Amino acid sequence: MISGYEILETVKMVKDEHFDVRTITMGISLLDCIRQDAKQTATAVYDKICKRAENIVKVGEDLSSEYGVPIVNKRVSVTPASLITANFPGQEKLIAKALDDAAKKVGIDFLGGYSALVHKGMTPWEESFIKSIPEVLATTDKLCSSVNVGSTRSGLNMDAVALCGKIIKEAAELTKDRGGFGCAKFVAFCNAVEDNPFMAGAFHGIGEGDCVINVGVSGPGVVSHALKSAPDANMTEIAEIVKKTAFKITRVGQLIATQAAKRLNASFGIVDLSLAPTPVVGDSVGHILEEMGLSNVGTHGTTACLALLNDAVKKGGTMASSHVGGLSGAFIPVSEDVGMIDAAAGGFLTLSKLEAMTAVCSVGIDMVAVPGDTSWETIAALIADEAAIGMVNNKTTAVRVIPVPGKTVGDSVSFGGLLGEAPIMATSKGDASRFIHRGGRIPAPIHGNKN
Repeated sequence: MISGYEILETVKMVKDEHFDVRTITMGISLLDCIRQDAKQTATAVYDKICKRAENIVKVGEDLSSEYGVPIVNKRVSVTPASLITANFPGQEKLIAKALDDAAKKVGIDFLGGYSALVHKGMTPWEESFIKSIPEVLATTDKLCSSVNVGSTRSGLNMDAVALCGKIIKEAAELTKDRGGFGCAKFVAFCNAVEDNPFMAGAFHGIGEGDCVINVGVSGPGVVSHALKSAPDANMTEIAEIVKKTAFKITRVGQLIATQAAKRLNASFGIVDLSLAPTPVVGDSVGHILEEMGLSNVGTHGTTACLALLNDAVKKGGTMASSHVGGLSGAFIPVSEDVGMIDAAAGGFLTLSKLEAMTAVCSVGIDMVAVPGDTSWETIAALIADEAAIGMVNNKTTAVRVIPVPGKTVGDSVSFGGLLGEAPIMATSKGDASRFIHRGGRIPAPIHGNKN
């Protein structure tokens, strides 16, 4: 039961500290939609999503009104679409259109799962699917895409890494009239999880049930406010404050998730504990790190502060929910976090520092804008570095990078809304093309063999 005191605390968090439930995401299995041809399959995909998710927006609005908690996004994730299109190479766009049309019909914000899992190898039909991603992202409105290029158990598929570098460049060019926006809807993963409710990387794993509700909560402002009330606390005390705050935030997520699942006739999946920022002042993960004692995000000590934050959020949140999953960490997307934007624009935050921060959070190179003339090989090498951190540390890492056509260091690009504004960040002046062109597979680390 939620006590009266907890209700009052929640009202205060919403009113004064930018607290919200960032997303209710319905995961839907499409494996039973596969038919004899692409057109019939597309029709079955459209029909199932429209039937299963027809009430998700209304339920989200009703729960928000009843409990007084903003629910910012209502989303759907589906079975990795490369599995649905396997028998129809070259006709992937029929399925993509069905997915986008269904998303528009039910009124959700985004649909994730135009995805492929190629961490150990890549079939011809998966290669065809991945090559379709740039055009699909350029011609759809709601669809998001991801590719898993590695895992701790299998190593890194460097052929897939190279292909991702190419499609990111192509997606940027096809959406150059929108600042390369297509790339903001694509993520390259290592150790991708099956129950992530956040975009652009959400997909419904094949180990999941037919219809599942996953909820992502967000409370950077709540954590920052709590730390402001203890300006002289030592780091042990700060960890305790973050844990207690994460517990309160997650309790609300647990309530919303169970109620949403019940009303939508779906299974309750997980609550994702990730702190997801917005460009709004007072809702920044970067500002939490600065509240711990840093003059700017990116200065020495940033990685240590982020490690404490990530760990304390997980410890506190895990006690508040029966099912915790997804990514469950601190997101540090540059364009979506006003503290990160300011640090990058001021030169305090670099790609190298973001890479170091990846070692202690889920997604380190996230919504990062780079010069439009950055080569696909450099982008692929950046993905390889991030994936290697995930592979060796047995954790999820990801890259969402936008080479903005016509822009260079010193410029910025605006995507609006939750996606915010990104300063163009410098990449290394070196050349990794020979490394990327080698292809093959980087073997799994020795500790990946756990049998």
